[in-house]
Amino acid sequence: MQRLFRAVKIVSPTSAHHGQVQDILVDQGQIKAIGSSLEAADAEVIELADAHVSSGWVDLEAEGGDPGLEHREDSQSLLLAAAAGGYTHIGVRPKAEPPIHDKSGVHYLLQQANTSVSALLPIGAISRNLKGEDITEMLDMKQAGAIAFSDGSKSVQLAGLMLRALQYAKSLDGRVMNQPLEKSIAGSGQMHEGPMSTRLGMRGIPALAEQMMIERDLNLLAYTESRLHISHVSTAAGVESIRQAKANGLAVTASVAALNLLLTADDLGQFDSHFKVLPPLRAESDRQALIAGLKDGTIDCIASNHCPRELERKLLEFAYADFGAATLSTAFSAARTGIESALTEEDLIEKFTAGPRKVFGLPAHKIEEGANADLTFYQYDSSWVPTSADIRSKSANSPLIDRKLMGRPLAVLRGDRLHLNAQPK
Repeated sequence: MQRLFRAVKIVSPTSAHHGQVQDILVDQGQIKAIGSSLEAADAEVIELADAHVSSGWVDLEAEGGDPGLEHREDSQSLLLAAAAGGYTHIGVRPKAEPPIHDKSGVHYLLQQANTSVSALLPIGAISRNLKGEDITEMLDMKQAGAIAFSDGSKSVQLAGLMLRALQYAKSLDGRVMNQPLEKSIAGSGQMHEGPMSTRLGMRGIPALAEQMMIERDLNLLAYTESRLHISHVSTAAGVESIRQAKANGLAVTASVAALNLLLTADDLGQFDSHFKVLPPLRAESDRQALIAGLKDGTIDCIASNHCPRELERKLLEFAYADFGAATLSTAFSAARTGIESALTEEDLIEKFTAGPRKVFGLPAHKIEEGANADLTFYQYDSSWVPTSADIRSKSANSPLIDRKLMGRPLAVLRGDRLHLNAQPK
């Protein structure tokens, strides 16, 4: 099948066509031609208003629910939300019932995406049943297709377990990911510890709870000489620790959740539980430090931190509501709105393309003739207001509904599979 995309601005810094507005002809899943006023008699012609195109976006860590928690999110709704968000590849955290903690779980996830536009990249659990006690058979999962290892939003609390995971991963050329939160310090905190938590009378989650675990994991990384990804750093102190570790030559990468680039603890003033996420929304000074970390390369990529929750778990008093937000469909727009002009378009897109590919060890991609069709089409400067229908997840627990955002995904193409979002009027 042939498709001809008319007049799209190419954003692919390693390509000879970078910065040009060109037609792109795709035939049988490959880019056949790039040029102006291309013609192909049998091609489906697609015209997207104000469209830019980059290599396909990759999300590091989204939480699904399949198997066992399909009332929150099944694989098909997760894949639809991913495609709507502009992602051609999506890392899936192991949270499920049972968790993805063995090779059969990895096989199961891979089978769910056989016909989808977006590809699932299973992340195997570090510990059995996500309990943080016994290490999993990481080699079996890697051979089955696991892209990395993590306990998802359940931070690995035991230093000995984290040490063994790093050592084990090194022996099989694997990747360990950990979202840092020292539970004995965070306790039953509900939001960032600061002036707003005091004003609202809510127990706070100190920045120290993140900082201490980052320092612990970096020390373990230096000892093992393995590879570590720090998921969803949210504090200025955390960014600085990672910056110093990179300067010291440690093999560490880091991501930031898109919401933490846009929102702060001040947005929780109305006790809206849709803003209750983990890591929590922090202070404005932390948000600015995160943007600076993206700008200087300390933070490698931007992640959705997609955590769908049924409304029955969110429409509760703030202290009793679950952490989490459905963010896959709006992650790019949240990041684009939050960074404003602090990063160039090329630098921001790199955090959705080359950055996460580096973390997962995926092959590099550039837009050129003969390359595989792995493309995301988007608007960069246009504004829009998402509705609940735009979230596309089974669980529309989003704090961004009815909020004006900048930038939006338009379409994704992977091979011969195309997803088109409804075009703005």
